Amino acid sequence: MGASAGGKLLLTPSRPAGSKPTQRWRGWRLDCDLDEELHQKIATEMNLSETAFIRKLHPGDDFTKSSCFGLRWFTPANEVPLCGHATLASAAVLFHTQKNTNSVLTFMTLSGELKARQVGDHIVLDLPLYVTYPQVLREVEDLIKAAVGDMIVQDLRYSPDTKKLLVRLSDTYERSVLEELQVSAQHFLTAEKTGKVKGLILTLKGKSSGKQKGHDFYSRYFAPWYGVLEDPVTGSAHAVLSSYWSEQLGKKEMLAFQCSRRGGELKISVRNDGRVDIAGQTAVVLKGNLTF
Repeated sequence: MGASAGGKLLLTPSRPAGSKPTQRWRGWRLDCDLDEELHQKIATEMNLSETAFIRKLHPGDDFTKSSCFGLRWFTPANEVPLCGHATLASAAVLFHTQKNTNSVLTFMTLSGELKARQVGDHIVLDLPLYVTYPQVLREVEDLIKAAVGDMIVQDLRYSPDTKKLLVRLSDTYERSVLEELQVSAQHFLTAEKTGKVKGLILTLKGKSSGKQKGHDFYSRYFAPWYGVLEDPVTGSAHAVLSSYWSEQLGKKEMLAFQCSRRGGELKISVRNDGRVDIAGQTAVVLKGNLTF
């Protein structure tokens, strides 16, 4: 089955079959353990940004009544430590398709405990907030050139926890410039020579007037190191962006938009405990079974 949250597909297996995809992610509800290799083979075959696998933690657990599950995410090429929107889709499948009766769901992941709760027509994720540090341009100059050419870069930051490079473009640019920018992310693999970058965020300050009024910042995200040339909407990137833009704007409540071809809006609330609440909407677009 699938739930769409800004373009990922989520599947959930209940026996060797029984999956739930979402637009960009798939999540598997697992009643039984899959072979390690099979996780990656399924994700590669699905060929979406991330495939999420939900599993029961104890023999007596139930997808309708239990509140805590295991969760893993795979791109077509690798397992990744965090995927916010695949978590959103996983929660959507449990809440809306499995009719889970709990108000809050907890997922045990490589990034620790992640929680999801329903608030109106949104699902709110409780994610880690990742700090960024100034990055020396000289170290990543070839990568920046491959990403944005001769465009003006206003700020450059690096998140060591997530291995993401944040590139803030000049405030003089409009949203349309970011949206229309032609990026050949495959070239990043040879342009990045430090070995420390595994994801590149392009971001732009929002405008306080005009038809886009209300968005505090815009972004696009690229991760060819994980087999994802461009991700439609990325929760993990916003766990980095939220920290940066909260500091820059002096705000804890923000509205963001990721300017991929599909695009997606995120409501952000930076907390005082080193966490961030990111809210998004979902829609189940596909249900089916996998047989193997």
